[in-house]
Amino acid sequence: MSVPVIWGLGFTLAKAGMEQFPPILLTALRFSLTASVLVWFVRPPRGMMWRIFWVALVGGTIQYSLTFTGLNSMDASTAIIIVQLEVPFALMLSVMFLKDRIDWRQAIGVAMAFGGVVLVAGEPRVDTGYLPVVLVVAGTLTWAIGQILVKTVRQVGGFALIAWVAVFSAPQLFIASFLFEDGQVEAVVNAGWVGWGAVIYLGLVMTAVGYAAWYHVLGKYPVTKVMPFLMLLPVTSIACGVVLLDETLTLTTMAGAAVVIAGVAFITLRPAEPEDEPGASHPITLDDAKAIAEAYSSSLRTGGLDLVAMEDAAAAYLGRYPETGKTDARIFVADLIVRAGKDR
Repeated sequence: MSVPVIWGLGFTLAKAGMEQFPPILLTALRFSLTASVLVWFVRPPRGMMWRIFWVALVGGTIQYSLTFTGLNSMDASTAIIIVQLEVPFALMLSVMFLKDRIDWRQAIGVAMAFGGVVLVAGEPRVDTGYLPVVLVVAGTLTWAIGQILVKTVRQVGGFALIAWVAVFSAPQLFIASFLFEDGQVEAVVNAGWVGWGAVIYLGLVMTAVGYAAWYHVLGKYPVTKVMPFLMLLPVTSIACGVVLLDETLTLTTMAGAAVVIAGVAFITLRPAEPEDEPGASHPITLDDAKAIAEAYSSSLRTGGLDLVAMEDAAAAYLGRYPETGKTDARIFVADLIVRAGKDR
């Protein structure tokens, strides 16, 4: 429950911080603070730096530059609804490039999410034209592309990835701010406690604490049980926008938000799967064992524990034996995790 609250409040505080900092500069300061705090606690991932550079460029610099520039010209409550397109965009890209399959529930969810955003975009309060909407939508698409790139560095632990993405993103964002914004020096000199408070919250709480908590939860619970809680993110952000920024909600905005959230629910929620029968088991195949063992070995080499890769390998195993359920894979991965903790 804490993660959507942390992230939702952060989105609102970012909007408040833009009253004193240009949006790209605000993001550059955020990642600078994150990098300066976290980089001392993680090892440089050998052989992965160039890939992380591209993850930072796409998923950090370009994505936040687009999203925050769009947010600067619209209400936080409106922008956070549009940001929910990250989920259907990620699904569509996984189908296109990773050959994932989409079922009828997910197809309906994608259509509903885009329909809800169209409804919100037609709201009369979006009176600065459609450019801010286009920027936020482009930012969500860029985020989804970034998640595809993240799969190329899955050997890097989540906490280490946050730190090194921040290291690369910070200078990139300062360059982007220099190219596309002005008044940076005046903003830094004249910023008050609201602006610097936003930087501290975004850099330490939203990024460092928020993502650390997110990766911890992902490692402890199945993804299908975790993802539904992210649907609280727009609710939290909208509530914070109303309370802290004095934003107003119209029936059109609320209707659009409901349709978008329902669409995301169709994409992420799954019917409950029956648990295994006691004693049910299947011998794990050689390919399955190699995939999970490689994820385990890579985690030890890079100083992190790649739970995502292990989960993907276990999912591949379960895909071959759908009647088995979850117990075998959970026990197998849990055993690797215990041994990883002992070996490090």
